[in-house]
Amino acid sequence: MLECETAIRVATSSRNEEVRKEVIPSAVATVEAPRAEDARRVPGDENDRGDGDAGERAKSEQGKAGLLGFPRKHPVLSVIILVVLAAVIVGAILWWLHARQYESTDDAFIAARTVTIAAEVSGRIAEVPVDDNQEVKAGDVLIRIDDTNYQAALKQAEAQVAEANAAIANVLAQTEAQGAKVDAARQQVAEAQAALQFAKDQNKRNQELLKKGAGTEQAAQQSASTLQQDQATLDSAEANAAAAEKQIAVLQAQKESATAQLQAAEAGRKEAEISLSHTMIKAPVDGRATNISAAKGGYAQPGQALMMFVPKEVWVTANFKETQLDLMRPGQPVDIEIDAYPGKTFHGHVDSIQAGSGTAFSLLPAENATGNFVKVVQRVPVKIVFDHPPDVYLGPGFSVTPTVKVR
Repeated sequence: MLECETAIRVATSSRNEEVRKEVIPSAVATVEAPRAEDARRVPGDENDRGDGDAGERAKSEQGKAGLLGFPRKHPVLSVIILVVLAAVIVGAILWWLHARQYESTDDAFIAARTVTIAAEVSGRIAEVPVDDNQEVKAGDVLIRIDDTNYQAALKQAEAQVAEANAAIANVLAQTEAQGAKVDAARQQVAEAQAALQFAKDQNKRNQELLKKGAGTEQAAQQSASTLQQDQATLDSAEANAAAAEKQIAVLQAQKESATAQLQAAEAGRKEAEISLSHTMIKAPVDGRATNISAAKGGYAQPGQALMMFVPKEVWVTANFKETQLDLMRPGQPVDIEIDAYPGKTFHGHVDSIQAGSGTAFSLLPAENATGNFVKVVQRVPVKIVFDHPPDVYLGPGFSVTPTVKVR
């Protein structure tokens, strides 16, 4: 047992000696390595940057060498990259030169002067010959109102016109007859004047004969009496003639009154005709009937809205920013894209620019005379009309995107 323990101790001591021989040289090498690095440092370097700065300089030099070496290693790829960059730059310049010629906005819509179809007379609705969104032509009947009462009113007005015409004809006949009476009265005056003149001459001769003693007193008195009678006859004839002439003036006044009655009767007839025509409500222009509220059997009142009517003529109202109007003028061409018809482009031109911003004509226009004023770019409506009527269905409110060529 003692020999075995002795052998184990000898083996263990030998093993430890070998380990010390291997570890000590490696530790010495590890300690002396930093000293060698310190010896290679540049003398006088106060900042003592260390290995990090040197590594960064090395990496920078390697990067530069890599960039300069890339074209040499890949000449074709380098040329392609340069061409692509040049094409991108040229394309950007061309796009800018092209884009600066146009002004566009998506704040635009189709507009039209919609019409409210309302009744102008009262009555029972007899027929509604159109349906919702039906296309109609100018003059087509939209609504018929029962016209029985209006037909009767027209006949009564026509009877009043006939009565007035008859009254005028009667006055004209009386005037013509009175003219004949005036002529007869004038003839009587002429006859009375002749008889009076003869009586005067006869009385003068009898008076002279009486003075000379050649005539009798009875004859002189008879001639004097005849002279007085003829004078009275003349006065009566002249009075009758004057009365007949004044009757002409009375008949003229009656004629004017009858003429006024005729004009009133004709006006009543015209009004009856108009009222009768209003029982048929017709389309004012080509368009579409929509939002129909009238129904057969309903009762219409004057001013009551019965349907809406959208004319076929439409245009574009584009709300451009005020900063986009510098070069915009009426007549400039416009390309119009309608959201409802993607892929289609319609052509038009600028018709007019509203004289004021959109808010200036609103119900409550902006008041900027305050201390907390904030400047906001305003929108100005621009009217754009189509060069040719679109061959698609369009209605007020459709969203569009117009592009105006301003250069």
